[in-house]
Order: sequence, then C-alpha cells, then structure tokens
Amino acid sequence: MLLVDTGVFVAAADLDDRHHHSCAALIETHPGPLVTTALVIAEAGWLIRRQLDIATEAAFYEALAAGDIGVIDLTAPDWARIAGLLDTYTDIGLDAADASIIAIAERLNRTTIATLDQRDFRIVRPAHATAFELIPHPPSQP
Repeated sequence: MLLVDTGVFVAAADLDDRHHHSCAALIETHPGPLVTTALVIAEAGWLIRRQLDIATEAAFYEALAAGDIGVIDLTAPDWARIAGLLDTYTDIGLDAADASIIAIAERLNRTTIATLDQRDFRIVRPAHATAFELIPHPPSQP
C-alpha cells in the first residue's frame, strides 16, 4: 500500500510538470494499492482542472471509479488528529489534505508517502515513527 499526496497526482497528469516523469512512473509501476483520502482527491481534482482542463480532471475521477486509486475513509479519531496537526503546525501552514495523509499513515502504521511536499512531510513528526520516507526522490539540482 502506498499513500499518495496531491502533488504526485497533479504532476503525473501534467506533461509539462518537471516531476511528471517520476510521478507518472511511480503511479504506473508501484505494485499498489495506491490509496489516498477524499481531501487529497478534492485538492488534486481542483488543481488538475485549474492547471490543465476539465477533461483531465474527469480522467482523474475515472481512474478512481476504475479502482486504480483507493480512497480511505477518515474516522472520527482521524479528524481529531487532523485538527491537532493543524493546531500544532500553524507556523508552516500545514493543510488538511496533508494532515489527512499523516493521520492515515499513523493509523495504518505506514511510513512511506508519495509526495512532492518535502518541506511539510519532513517537518511534521509522525506519532508512530521518527520520520516519513518520501518518494519519489526530488531530482538533483544542477
């Protein structure tokens, strides 16, 4: 199981994104299942429409309907953890979508997250591990 954050979905959909190849390859080759939260789906769909078009947004939802991406339901304790994370990390502007991935990772005892958001996921200290493993790895800077 791989928890997937917003940026990976957006970059995989956007051929012009500098992370497109690594994100598309990750989604296509990871043995899965690929899972996320409804908050991430809403954020990714909105960004895909804004940056690309409605047809690409619809294709994203078709992938969900086909079962290519699973959506994990948030429980009452997850929502409480999201609220706690937002309160704790106000200084970095942690958003609810990222906090939902962290809450699910903690509940399911997962440490690997597919994200392009290196900053937030490196700053937040998960309750169940010392740190997250973030993939794909950022490209080397020239």
